[in-house]
Amino acid sequence: MRWVIGRPENQSETARQHLKDLCDRCGYIAATNRLARSFATILRRRDGHRLISWLKEVEQSELKELHVFANGVRKDLAAVTAGLTVPWNSGAVEGHVNRIKMLKRQHYGRAGFELLKRRILLAS
Repeated sequence: MRWVIGRPENQSETARQHLKDLCDRCGYIAATNRLARSFATILRRRDGHRLISWLKEVEQSELKELHVFANGVRKDLAAVTAGLTVPWNSGAVEGHVNRIKMLKRQHYGRAGFELLKRRILLAS
């Protein structure tokens, strides 16, 4: 996977040659490599506006596994496009939710709301 989605400039010459040999031997792997790399570039550059054209490319390919992935992306296309375009995310909120759940689990469900509230406030 690192050969396919890793940055080409960070790969060794041996890894690049191995990937090239694989792509030369199998057109299926070559097509998968091309589409996966273009998707990785969209992710890295946050080019959400290129997502629709990438999805059309996947639909025109014969790669059934990528069709399944593309269908999942299409189900929530607006959210995926926004995630690949806008600079904001909910990472900090998710971190706090995860921390609160961890504190709650430490009591094995025996603590009441007041103790949980106190632990959350004191843990901050």
